[in-house]
Amino acid sequence: MFFDPVYLVFALPGLVLALAASFYTKFTFSKYSKVGVSSGLSGAEAAKRMLQVSGIYDVKIETVSGFMTDHYDPTSKTLRLSPDVFSGTSLSSVGVACHEAGHAVQHARAYGPLKLRTAMVPLTNICSTMSYFIIFLGFVMSKELILIGAILFSAAVLFSIVTLPVEWNASARAKELLVTAGIVTPMEANMSGAVLNAAFLTYVAAAVSALLTLLYYLLRAGVFNSRDE
Repeated sequence: MFFDPVYLVFALPGLVLALAASFYTKFTFSKYSKVGVSSGLSGAEAAKRMLQVSGIYDVKIETVSGFMTDHYDPTSKTLRLSPDVFSGTSLSSVGVACHEAGHAVQHARAYGPLKLRTAMVPLTNICSTMSYFIIFLGFVMSKELILIGAILFSAAVLFSIVTLPVEWNASARAKELLVTAGIVTPMEANMSGAVLNAAFLTYVAAAVSALLTLLYYLLRAGVFNSRDE
């Protein structure tokens, strides 16, 4: 089986960054999951209060299985929280829950980057799936096919980049409303904010990894060659 050692030059930095970000996120979540909020609110209750303070009453809040599987579904206006976040009364639980509630606030306020990311999902899924197949054929047949696959893969790269302001803004909304809604004290907000900052690093790592992968494909397609080989 053919293996290109040059790929490691592009893949390893992204992999190391992703592993470091994942470890740091889990470590930070675990650390502050042992610290309870003085208000005694659970993640679900905190998210509900944040939404109500924002004038939003039509978002459902329900549980979803798994760890750190929390997300907001704009198509059904549903906030899905993992069991530990839904029922937990720790700084980690309310921080993550309110971050996801931040996405619901973005949706209600027609936040531009969120609308763009949501619209990109179907096309990104199709392009990403097709890109791997075409790139594989390209390594066997021609550089032209690798280039076509790289162009398709760029949709995934763009999606990961668009995701960054969406996630950062959701955390910023959460950090502000955690205090103004009386969910946490200002001192507690700093600690719950640390969880959100750590989680954001995973999105940065994903974007960097995707970008490095795209650069590798473009290199193999001959885009950076100064002259024909």
